[in-house]
Amino acid sequence: MHSPITSIPRGVAAALRTTALTAALIGAAGVAAQQASTAPITTPVTVDLSALPALGAPWREDNPYRGDAQVAEIGRALFNQACARCHGDDGNATHHVGTDLRRLDSYCFAKIKDLAARRHCLRDNDHYFKESVLRGKIRVGVTHMPPWEGVLTQEAVWSLRTFLESRRP
Repeated sequence: MHSPITSIPRGVAAALRTTALTAALIGAAGVAAQQASTAPITTPVTVDLSALPALGAPWREDNPYRGDAQVAEIGRALFNQACARCHGDDGNATHHVGTDLRRLDSYCFAKIKDLAARRHCLRDNDHYFKESVLRGKIRVGVTHMPPWEGVLTQEAVWSLRTFLESRRP
């Protein structure tokens, strides 16, 4: 028969208290972050998008505005209004929770020399970007990025992509 533990050594007791406090804080922060990030997007988009060429109803498979400096500037204004709180001003994600989206195409340019293969890589990244923006990012029940479907138009999404392409490191 085992005897019950009647005392816990001081160092162990302190470690247990610290671990319990840390777990409680992390749990509370995680719940708060999940509640905040699952809230619907209520900030209206106020950037004037009327100068963007209309794209119509079916979604394009690749970025139709690629390389257009005027579209990139509209995308910049939109990015700084809608995306900068997580991905940083002008896409500089340093010290922000979101990923650095300026590097999305880095593999396509650094590793792929064949132009046809590079275009295919960019098209894959266009699809990934579009789906990520529209559907958001939810992992293990936690929303890491809210879905923007129904908030951003096709023109808005592709202007964001064009802006980010203009900011490649």
